[in-house]
Amino acid sequence: MLPRLKRSTKRLLALLALLPTAVLVLGTIYMLAMGSLEGSPRTFLQSIQWAAETLTTTGYGADNHWRHPAVALFVILGQFLGQFLVFLVFPIFVLPYVEEKFEVRLQHELPPMDGAVLFYRYGPEIEPLLEEFSRTKSPFVIFEEDMELAHNLRDRGYSVVFGKLAEDPSVLSRVRQARAVVTNAGDHANATCTLVARESGFAGPLYALADDPLYRPPMLRIGATDVFTPAHVLGAALASRASVRISPPAEGMHLLGSTVGMAEFRIRSASPLAGRRLGDLRLREQHGVSVIGQWHAGVFTTTKGPETRVEPGAILVVVGAHANLEKVERLAMPIRRTGPIVLAGFGAVGHKVIEMLHDADEACVVIDRVAAPGVDVVGNVLEMATLDQARVREASALILALSDDSESVFATAAVREYAPEMPLIVRVQRSPNTARLYRAGADFAISVGQVAGQILAHHLLDEQVVNVENRIKFSRLSAGTLSGAHPWHSEALDRTGAKVVAVERGRDVLVEFNDDFRVRSDDALFVCGSIKSLERYQRVFHVTTAAAPSA
Repeated sequence: MLPRLKRSTKRLLALLALLPTAVLVLGTIYMLAMGSLEGSPRTFLQSIQWAAETLTTTGYGADNHWRHPAVALFVILGQFLGQFLVFLVFPIFVLPYVEEKFEVRLQHELPPMDGAVLFYRYGPEIEPLLEEFSRTKSPFVIFEEDMELAHNLRDRGYSVVFGKLAEDPSVLSRVRQARAVVTNAGDHANATCTLVARESGFAGPLYALADDPLYRPPMLRIGATDVFTPAHVLGAALASRASVRISPPAEGMHLLGSTVGMAEFRIRSASPLAGRRLGDLRLREQHGVSVIGQWHAGVFTTTKGPETRVEPGAILVVVGAHANLEKVERLAMPIRRTGPIVLAGFGAVGHKVIEMLHDADEACVVIDRVAAPGVDVVGNVLEMATLDQARVREASALILALSDDSESVFATAAVREYAPEMPLIVRVQRSPNTARLYRAGADFAISVGQVAGQILAHHLLDEQVVNVENRIKFSRLSAGTLSGAHPWHSEALDRTGAKVVAVERGRDVLVEFNDDFRVRSDDALFVCGSIKSLERYQRVFHVTTAAAPSA
C-alpha cells in the first residue's frame, strides 16, 4: 500500500505534470496558428521551443513579430501566463515542499513516557507550571492539536506531539508509562482524553482542568482522579483580596482584644516615608508602632532589620496602639476599608467574584459594557463618566476582571490615575503580563495560571510554586530564649522577619517599651508576621504557644 502523500508533495507532483502539459498545449496551438493565420508555418519542435521560451520569460529568438490579431492576442496571453507561473509556482508549489523536507518534523506519537507528565493541550492555565517543570528539569510532554501552536512550543524547546486525538486515539498508546496526565482542553475534549488514556491502560493520577464545575461528577465517573476549575478559584482569590470579611487581614488579632490594631497605609512618592530605611525613620521609637512588612508588586515581604527600605507606592502593614497608628496616618495615606467593592467585567470570573462577595454580605457595584442582570453601571471602565457613575473614589477596592490583558493594562493605569489611594486588584489572562500590570499601578495581579499552577504543583511537584495568599498571623508565645532581651532590639529577631508587638505581664498588656525594658521568662509575647516568619521565630527562640491566662 502506498504511503499517504502530504499536501506539499501533491502540489509539487501536480506542478510537474502541469508544466509539460502547458508547453505541449501552447506549442500545438502556436504551430497551428502560425500555419493557418500567419502563413509562416513552424515545425512542432520550433513551436515547443517558442512555448518554453514564453512560459519561462527567457525571450523569443527569431519569433518576435506577428501580424494577425488573433495570433498577437494569443502571444500576449502566453506572456502573462509565463509571468503568472514565475511569481506563483515557487511560493505555492516549490517552497512549501522544500521547507517541509528540511524543517524539523513534529512527533506524531508519544515518546517513551517513563516518569514524564503528559499535558493534553497547552494554554495560559499551565504556562507557569511548564516553566517550573523546565526549571526543575522534570520531564513532560505536551500533546497539542493546533499545528502552529505545536511548532511554537517546539521552538521554545518543549517536547511536543502533534495529532488529532478524536481521529487517531492510538497516538496515546504509550500513555500507560506516564507518571501523571493533565487535561487542559475544553470539557468535552477533556472527557475524550480521559477515556482514551484509561482505555490505553493508564492507571496513574489524571487531573482535569474544567470550565464548568457541573462537569466535575461525570469527569470523575469516567476516570479523572480530580477535577479543578481554575477560573472559579481565580474568582475566589480576587474576592478574598478585596474583602476583609472573606479573608481577614490577620489571623489571631482577637488575642490582643482592643489593645492593638493593625492598619495599612499607601506610601505615596511624596510621603516622608517613601524611599527611606526603617532604621532612619525610627517609627517604633518615635511613634510606638511596628512595621510588619509591605505589599509591593503583589508580594508581601516582612521587614528584616533597620536596612529595610520603604518602597514608594507600596502598602505598608503597621501594628500598634490605635492612637499611635493615627500618628502614622499623618505620614501616609490610610487604606479605606469602608464603601462598596467595585467590579469591572462581568464574565465567568466576574460572576464568581460577585457570588462570593454577596455571600459575605459585601456591598458591590458591577460595571460592564453590556446591560445584563446584575450589572449596575453600563459603560467603559476607561471612561471617567463611568467611574464617576460607579462612585469609584468612594469604593473600598476595585477588581478588574477583564478578559483582555491589553485592556487591563490600560484600565489599570486609568483607574490608578483616577483613584490613586484605592486598592486595585486585577485579573490576568497570561502570567507574563503580570509585571506590566504592576508597572501600570496594580496592587495585586492574579492570573489563572498562577492559581492553576499552585493547585497542580501541589500534586505533581509536591511543592507550592506560587503563593496566591501570604497570610499575616498573630501568635501568643512564651518568652523562650528572648528572655532578658529587649523585645525590639535584637538582630536575631530582625532576621526572622517577625515582630513582638505586645508583652503580656500579669494582667497588663504593654505595647511601648523604653530602652531599659527586658523580657521576663514568665512573660507572654504577642508576635506578628507571615506564616514563614513566625516559623523562623519559633525555631530561633525555641518558643511554644503560651497558655491562656486564668480567669
